Amino acid sequence: MNAQVNSTGRLGLEPCIHPTAQVVDSTLGAWCEVQERTKLTETKMGDYSYICADGDVIYTEMGKFCSMASHVRINPGNHPLDRAALHHFTYRSEMFGLGEKDPTFFDWRREAKVTIGNDVWIGHGVTVMPGVTIGDGAAIGSGAVVTRDVDPFTVVVGVPAKPVRKRFDDETIAGLQDIRWWDWSHDMLREGLDDFRSLGASEFVKKYTKARFVR
Repeated sequence: MNAQVNSTGRLGLEPCIHPTAQVVDSTLGAWCEVQERTKLTETKMGDYSYICADGDVIYTEMGKFCSMASHVRINPGNHPLDRAALHHFTYRSEMFGLGEKDPTFFDWRREAKVTIGNDVWIGHGVTVMPGVTIGDGAAIGSGAVVTRDVDPFTVVVGVPAKPVRKRFDDETIAGLQDIRWWDWSHDMLREGLDDFRSLGASEFVKKYTKARFVR
């Protein structure tokens, strides 16, 4: 079902979709935003995720709190390298008066969906190729072309994208994955806001790991 259009410019429980954006057969969570001239097709966006202007996303499932800059392309179309002809007349045949379109081609594309975790940052002009999985907390540098899976909390850059470093040490990463703050309620996020602002990741993990056992 297409997401209900909220063009007020204010974020809320209904996703905020700019009037120039196209959202087709997609599901958007609360506090989501789709900005100008962006197109979403058969895509799921978790709560609080957003995409800036001029994006194009298809056959993708992403978690909560994903931050996507402008001109991002997720799951671009692949042409059939194994066929005698690369041109889309072989699968968009109705456009050329050659018969019905080839549904098997589009099923193949759907099967190669992109999966994006929670709190992932995708920079300006990034392309994520079909079938890629990006783990929680990963950061993708501007202009990167992601052709392989990205581990959680890893920074990748370049064409093709390659890992340059982990955001945190292994203990902190494990702690964040255990706490899963992205599943907190809106009220819990409000209560913890000062800590998100003032504590480093390792201090945050120590405080909220301890708090879980105290409760």
